[in-house]
Amino acid sequence: MNKSFVRSGHLPTLFASFLYFDASFTVWVLLGPLGVQIGKALSLDPAQKGLLVALPVLSGALLRLATGLAADRIGGRLAAILAQVVVIAGLVAAWRFGLPSFAAAEALGLLLGVAGASFAIALPLASRWYPPPYQGFALGLAGAGNIGTVFTALAAPGLAAAFGFRNVFGLAALFMVAVLVVFSLTARDAPNQPAPLTLARYFAVLRLADTWWLMLFYGVTFGGFVGLAASLVIYLHTQYGLGPVDAGYLTALASFVGASCRPIGGAIADRIGGIRSLGIYYLVAAAALTVTSFGIPNLWIAMAAILTTMLACGLGDGAVFQLVPLRFAREIGVVTGIVGMAGGVGGFYLASSLGLARQLTGSYQAGFLFYAALALVAFAALSLVKRRWRAALPVAALGAVPVRV
Repeated sequence: MNKSFVRSGHLPTLFASFLYFDASFTVWVLLGPLGVQIGKALSLDPAQKGLLVALPVLSGALLRLATGLAADRIGGRLAAILAQVVVIAGLVAAWRFGLPSFAAAEALGLLLGVAGASFAIALPLASRWYPPPYQGFALGLAGAGNIGTVFTALAAPGLAAAFGFRNVFGLAALFMVAVLVVFSLTARDAPNQPAPLTLARYFAVLRLADTWWLMLFYGVTFGGFVGLAASLVIYLHTQYGLGPVDAGYLTALASFVGASCRPIGGAIADRIGGIRSLGIYYLVAAAALTVTSFGIPNLWIAMAAILTTMLACGLGDGAVFQLVPLRFAREIGVVTGIVGMAGGVGGFYLASSLGLARQLTGSYQAGFLFYAALALVAFAALSLVKRRWRAALPVAALGAVPVRV
């Protein structure tokens, strides 16, 4: 790791942000890897399964605005502690009382959204410790906590097979308690914490076109990542007849590719510019999603297309958040929440549309193709703003400091 990067910020808080983000993502997508077992226990149809795994994604998306506001108002450290307590309480309740109905499963899914909202707390908590030239790499490292989806896909199906899915919730609660202790001891708010903005200033960013562009860009990249991470176990079980454990292993591989590439995407964006790299990722994702949509009989060819999609989305996540702090340095807490919300909405759309497409047509193709089209829309939008952003962002954010966009 670059020595100047190490000296420029606060590594304990960067680690704490990563750990909090990682643990939160581990439980956020918990219903996806458990979807086969829960679906059988509750006799769910494909549309219900799609909705079940998509609800935490939507809830997490909508709550990101609230957690972003909280992080700005009371500080990221306290906001993160309170959010972890809420998630732990929900997991304990699910372990104690089980999921007797689809409504109960939906309620848990909505509550797990608090874990998904960690995005709007963890990234600003880390970002405020680092100067602009290292924003892409720092936010990429903190954001790599989405690798928690890997652990869920690896462990949850096997644990559910051995102990029952209800007990998995209790184990997840114990894990979150341990993380809460470590986080509380290591995380610190940056000394240059900006003064809280008024609510009018918070919502003023929604009147800016650049906010909506960034929402679209992240809605495609992160939405593709988390939507696939939440849906793959059910998709591989239904499309290729894999058991939950084997499907979980392949889902873990795909999640690892997407999550581990996020800091790489941030570093590449620091070097060649977020705009240039994003354009490439959107085209790759659109092509790979189109190939996946045909339901190729050979599982390994299909997995190659899925892994390519996750690679492009993971790299794209890092690239988008190289741009966010350059454009919105002072409002990074609320903008992170808003942009992160859009990412979750994209994931909800992909996960729910796959289940709905299967229910209505007997095939997943329409769900994949619609998302491929969305990636092409994002590519076209990027072409519209790139000249203005390249001219304005370095000057607006950094003055004479050269940073590529």
